[in-house]
Amino acid sequence: MTEVNSPPGVGGWTRFVTARPRLSLLAALVLTVLAVLAGSGVADRLGAGGWEDPDAESTYATKALEREFPASQPNLLLLVDSGRASVDDPAVAAEADRLTARLAGERGVTGVSSYWQADTATAPGLRAKDGHEALIAARITGDEKEMGETLDRLAPEFRGAHGPVEVSIGGPVAVRHEMQTTIQEDLTRAEVIALPVTLVLLVMVFGSAVAALLPLGIGIVAILGTNAVLRGLTEFTDVSVFAMNLTTALGLGLAIDYALFIVRRFREELTTGAEPLAAVGTTLRTAGRTVLFSALTVAVSLAAMLLFPQYFLRSFAYAGIAVVLLAAAAALILLPAALVLLGHRVNSLDLRRLLRRGRPKPSGQAAGAAQGRAWTRTANLVMRRAPFFALGTTAVLVLLGLPFLGVKFGTADDRQLPSSAESHVVQQHIRDGFPGSPGGGLEVFAEGRATQAQYADYKERIAALPEVLRVDGPLVKGDAAYFTVLPKGEAVDDPAQRLVGELRATQAPFDTEVTGAAAVLVDSKDAIAERLPLAAAFIAIVTLLLVFLLTGSVLIPIQAVVLNALSLTAMFGAVVWVFQDGHLSGLLGFTSPGSIETTLPVLMFCVAFGLSMDYGVFLLSRIKEEYDTTGDHDQAVRHGLQRTGGLITAAAVILAVVMVAIGTSRVTNTKMLGLGIALAVLMDAMIVRSLLVPAVMRLTGRATWWAPGPLRRFHERFGVSEGGDASTPAAVEERDKVGAHG
Repeated sequence: MTEVNSPPGVGGWTRFVTARPRLSLLAALVLTVLAVLAGSGVADRLGAGGWEDPDAESTYATKALEREFPASQPNLLLLVDSGRASVDDPAVAAEADRLTARLAGERGVTGVSSYWQADTATAPGLRAKDGHEALIAARITGDEKEMGETLDRLAPEFRGAHGPVEVSIGGPVAVRHEMQTTIQEDLTRAEVIALPVTLVLLVMVFGSAVAALLPLGIGIVAILGTNAVLRGLTEFTDVSVFAMNLTTALGLGLAIDYALFIVRRFREELTTGAEPLAAVGTTLRTAGRTVLFSALTVAVSLAAMLLFPQYFLRSFAYAGIAVVLLAAAAALILLPAALVLLGHRVNSLDLRRLLRRGRPKPSGQAAGAAQGRAWTRTANLVMRRAPFFALGTTAVLVLLGLPFLGVKFGTADDRQLPSSAESHVVQQHIRDGFPGSPGGGLEVFAEGRATQAQYADYKERIAALPEVLRVDGPLVKGDAAYFTVLPKGEAVDDPAQRLVGELRATQAPFDTEVTGAAAVLVDSKDAIAERLPLAAAFIAIVTLLLVFLLTGSVLIPIQAVVLNALSLTAMFGAVVWVFQDGHLSGLLGFTSPGSIETTLPVLMFCVAFGLSMDYGVFLLSRIKEEYDTTGDHDQAVRHGLQRTGGLITAAAVILAVVMVAIGTSRVTNTKMLGLGIALAVLMDAMIVRSLLVPAVMRLTGRATWWAPGPLRRFHERFGVSEGGDASTPAAVEERDKVGAHG
């Protein structure tokens, strides 16, 4: 393999990644092929749950009931429709009994019961109010993968017409399985949409088809590598299928961001007359450091989700951290090797000439200067009217976030699926047509020996609670028993959640644990509320430290955290207004459950905050580089916006396209995630980075760069910046004045 000779001044890292560029790219190709093989079939090993706290009381009670009373926790429901006949018609009853017996004999199925075989206490809840539908309930055993395989085997045999009845498949296991299948199909469609559109946008940004293909290649490497990582993690822990959406979005988005930044800087250096290897060296010392720093800040935001017990959130941390690190590694190792080999050919295949229709091609410097002048005018306008832009943009962002004050938290259920999905149709029939919301009740698991009189006394006390509609049971098995408590309202509304607390506070002569949909929601909310301050503190403290190491300022890190958080208000307001309140539900094609799944705001905050920091680091690093060179604060802000404004906007638009493609999913949570984060990154790039940040930095003036002496010395020793160590004596003198006088 050809070894590239390093010119004087090229640093050690540059020599390392460019010494044998062809060998590096060949090794990357081999590793990518291995990643494809290792990650094959990963989607089939991912789960569709993970919203519950594994250490909560409701989780313990659920597992105990599954073990002791399988019939109490049915996860498969067969909706039997008798047409015009009554479900009590002898022919209907005979066919239903045959189906029930057949289901009970199937491998992997236990706890089978039905309206036609139920006792008088539970039978009314299994029969529709109009008398034309009834339920057969059962439990499919095993883990999520085994349950899915059993459902795939059973569904074709039981679905459809059976004599005088028509059978549809529903229940939690059917909802999860249909959700998993839908997400996989939607993700494939999103990739088909996103990849060509992204390539077109990259060509528009770079002009050169060669330059445009580089970021796309880095993104594909990051995605395939992360799939292999997730496949390995499934051997040790549960991973949510929703994490694959984040893998695609961040894999393309961040890899494109990093590659955009590096390729743009490399092309800038070429226009100054630098040789390709020297241009790569300068690029890695400047943009490369920024990419590394950006990756760390994004990874920190995503790592905060590891503090929560729900594997739904932890899965996004696994996927996000892996894809961020792989994207950064590819951008800092593979991309420099490719750039050295390409050299000036990185500008080849200018496809934009097809749109110029004979007009002369502007030079790279002329085109860049024209774009820079537009951003310079923007920076000048914002800084002349800094109070207006600072207060105005803040007011708009706060106003857009106000709907979030009315947020209502709930659980993910069948309404995540399209209204035409079979399991959604079944559950909607149950909600609308059956008394007492079957499957939506609360179960009280009782442990410890007790007499029938004690059970009866406890039943009377919980039946007297104001939110209770009916109490069934107890069903006793040895020293264990359980009661089913049906609330008066919806399964997870506020009264049902209050009822959970009342049941847990009711004294009994035996140990009791409460589970059910409302109990799981209460425990999930408590788990998030308990760990949310720790997660927020972790993100804030580490972000403050990283931005300080980048800038050497005490004020800039505080500004970064506050303004980043402010940039997310529009996303949270839109989530409530659209997905909870149901506005635009017809246009976007989803069914609003009237609530937001509890873990989604945490997930969206961590992802969107990390992406905002990504753009923030790009802008701040260029401002810091100019300030290190000139010591002129206002000029540094103008220069930073001039050099990165177009880049950040292009990166945000491309990432938004990827997220909107994810947002075309038929699963509501995925739609919410994609569209919400797309809105967040666009607001951050076009409002916060372009208007609010320069306005605030103009208002803070020279104090922006202040730091006490000990911290300044700490930064001089350990800090990094895009500008490396190059600072003029004038800049050093200016910073010393700021440090001395604040």
